[in-house]
Amino acid sequence: MPVNIPHFVAGVRVPGRSGRIAPVFNPATGEQTGTVPLASKAEVDAAVQAAARAFPAWAATPPLRRARILNRFLRLLEERTDALAAVITAEHGKVLSDAKGEVQRGLEVVEFATGAPQLLKGEVTENVGTDIDSHSLRQPLGVVAGITPFNFPAMVPMWMFPVALACGNCFVLKPSERDPSASLLIADWLKEAGLPDGVFSVVHGDKDAVDALLLHPGVAAVSFVGSTPIARYIYETAAQTGKRAQALGGAKNHMIVMPDADLDQAVDALMGAAYGSAGERCMAISVAVPVGERTADALVARLAPRVRALKIGPGTDPEAEMGPLVTKQHLDKVRGYVDLGVKEGAQLVVDGRGLKLQGHENGFFIGGSLFDRVTTDMRIYKEEIFGPVLAVARAPDFDTAARMIDEHEYGNGTAIFTRDGDAAREFAHRIQVGMVGINVPIPVPMAFHSFGGWKASLFGDHHMHGPEGVRFYTRLKTITTRWPTGIRSGAEFVMPTMK
Repeated sequence: MPVNIPHFVAGVRVPGRSGRIAPVFNPATGEQTGTVPLASKAEVDAAVQAAARAFPAWAATPPLRRARILNRFLRLLEERTDALAAVITAEHGKVLSDAKGEVQRGLEVVEFATGAPQLLKGEVTENVGTDIDSHSLRQPLGVVAGITPFNFPAMVPMWMFPVALACGNCFVLKPSERDPSASLLIADWLKEAGLPDGVFSVVHGDKDAVDALLLHPGVAAVSFVGSTPIARYIYETAAQTGKRAQALGGAKNHMIVMPDADLDQAVDALMGAAYGSAGERCMAISVAVPVGERTADALVARLAPRVRALKIGPGTDPEAEMGPLVTKQHLDKVRGYVDLGVKEGAQLVVDGRGLKLQGHENGFFIGGSLFDRVTTDMRIYKEEIFGPVLAVARAPDFDTAARMIDEHEYGNGTAIFTRDGDAAREFAHRIQVGMVGINVPIPVPMAFHSFGGWKASLFGDHHMHGPEGVRFYTRLKTITTRWPTGIRSGAEFVMPTMK
């Protein structure tokens, strides 16, 4: 019997009232396991109003007390990682070990946010002028919203709300309607940790809910992770309504393999980075760029049998390395890209389209696919596939490989595998990409650094979490002070200076 998944507003779970719902599936079986309400404008308004009512008291709560609540939430996450991971696997499909890894990376941002008393310290300058001092404060924005994707239903929200809450904001989360249940566990555990009602709410929905948040005058800022067309829309709409926005978009991440690279290490890296989580990661490596024909031939020869041997199964299978895709529609989309690659003339070395799993014939499974001799004019090179499809695009030399990356629309993440320190340093400094790995295939920064790409992979001025997250979720106020000394010099009508 499908479960009716509720919203979470003002500290309680509340049923949807819009009359619109969407199905939730188990990707491994293809069976519908639940329904999720699609919020109306009025339901979004109720969450924002609850947050607005909670904001004055939460903003006035000392940062140390806010940090203590986040610390209790952190302990609950650590104790209940398995439970949260199981919910993620049930609705997303990724293998349990990957789901646990997702929770761990989100948990690390909570850990960072517990340093709120240190993170929010301002600056003081004594005697900027005679008997005049200046100091700065970082103050919360108010009610902020997060719109998050299906591929990381726990981690991506945790890139946002822990820092927002630590800074004194109230947060309204609109998670993906494809795998919404993780967000409700998070909301329950935040309340259990002592978070006041209204400070964190969850509203499920589609574009109607997104637009309601974007256009709501009570929302001060919006964080988003998803595809580039929607990221651009989020950023432009938020800007038009005077909101602050950080909107992370798509990616086409390249990995250069130099002739001197450790090929076994490079192949291991590509297998995990291209096929882990069925390629449904914005930091997945989807293009391998071997430098030189000999390197390319050797790389493809080693990759092909590994791709064919991928252990694919339901996420609950402890031996599975890759689970299903999230929906039937996405499965059809990824198959369509493999069809397109063949039509465009790329060499299909491994074809994952024919995969059938006994007992899971209705699941959303596809095998890993590997293309060779992909060129930069092909759509499978240009566009984000978001599935287990790796393209090998050969380059004759380092400069050509680097130019391919720089000329691509996206600039999210990239990597180089080499033993040459000079080549690695040159690559790191010149490449036009926001996150770079040197012999590291998925260079996702730790929580105390910040996450974000360049070019069409990010719209907005601030990256997520880390120091950039604190800047995004706060406004800087500078106060200049002079106390009466008994000495009067008369009114001043010129621009103040410090002479």
